[in-house]
Amino acid sequence: MTGTTRSGEGLDPDRRRALYRSWRRGTREMDLLMGRFADAEIDRFDDREFADFEALIEVPDRDLFAWIAGKAETPATYDTEVFRRLKAFHEAFPTTEHIG
Repeated sequence: MTGTTRSGEGLDPDRRRALYRSWRRGTREMDLLMGRFADAEIDRFDDREFADFEALIEVPDRDLFAWIAGKAETPATYDTEVFRRLKAFHEAFPTTEHIG
């Protein structure tokens, strides 16, 4: 996977698939945002958190980026602990300054 810093080794098939999809979003900016977060967190999610992460993978890039960047309000169904961790992860390591 381009950009990933980890392999899927040791992950169950669903998490390997989610890791792959995180790095293959469709736009390079979202590949970096979701992929880096997945690299760091995918093996730490409990079942509920993983389900929340999978739901975020399904969100169109434009919408998810707007929520992360604070340019649009995050719908309550997606404003989960996992989403807040994703947002905080990228606030701690600002990679979006030149993206959006």
